[in-house]
Amino acid sequence: MLRMSRKTKANLVAYLFIAPNFLCVIFFMLFPILFAGFISFFHWNYAQGFGSWEFVGLGNFIKMWSDQWFLDSFWNTIIFSFSVVPITIILSIICAELIDKFTYGKRIIRLAVFLPYISNIVAISAVWTMMYSSYGPINEFLKFIGIQNPPAWLADYDWALPAMIIVTVWINVGYNILIYFGGIQAIPHDYYEAAQIDGANSLRQFFSVTVPSLRSTTFFLIITDLISTFQVFGQIMVMTKGGPGTSTHVLSYYIYTTAFNFYDMGYASAISWVLFAVILVITLIQWKGQKKYD
Repeated sequence: MLRMSRKTKANLVAYLFIAPNFLCVIFFMLFPILFAGFISFFHWNYAQGFGSWEFVGLGNFIKMWSDQWFLDSFWNTIIFSFSVVPITIILSIICAELIDKFTYGKRIIRLAVFLPYISNIVAISAVWTMMYSSYGPINEFLKFIGIQNPPAWLADYDWALPAMIIVTVWINVGYNILIYFGGIQAIPHDYYEAAQIDGANSLRQFFSVTVPSLRSTTFFLIITDLISTFQVFGQIMVMTKGGPGTSTHVLSYYIYTTAFNFYDMGYASAISWVLFAVILVITLIQWKGQKKYD
């Protein structure tokens, strides 16, 4: 009978505990990423089976930069992300400060603002689709305040993307508020007392004490929000399906349509690797930047 030392047994138990998670990472994350990288060098209509593979080398990667649908999706993703993130960050830090300093029932308020983030995206999208309709509450309110011809929102090429930005900000702001609220609670009260002694009012304290003290929190939220918005899919799928035209076509939705509507899995994999590369760069920036604030 094989005899093991106490340390070996302890290590074995630890490995057995992490093995299920490790196997899930391999089979459901690492393998799909590597497989997508492999088939990105092929033209493959998966509806015709594995025998339909055709090696094209870098052809899929070259093709995308002359593909107007890809270019529109890429720039829409950039515009979407760099609109949602700053708006969300600014609203979140202001709301967190107001909740911390000027409200009662903080737990109930935090729960209320967090609900959109944890709610089903399909249900949220259905509600917002109704709100954006011609006779929905948003347009009825705009008419009430004197705007006789409000936007068609989801049916308007120029307003569809801003409409999706508003929805995404509404979804994400609750999570950011909770993170900021925790950061504000961790700021030593002595800082505010010193600012009061120097004659700083509440607004001055916010900009001179609160905002600088939350730099690391802000940096973390900017990175995580960027990664999240680059992968936006659910609300686009339910509310606009990328339309009108290509106005709300983003990379994740284009990957989906290329793979499952046009059955070009190789080209879809190449696009997904471009998206993966962008997210990887953002993640590396986070790792490097986080060391600065640690």
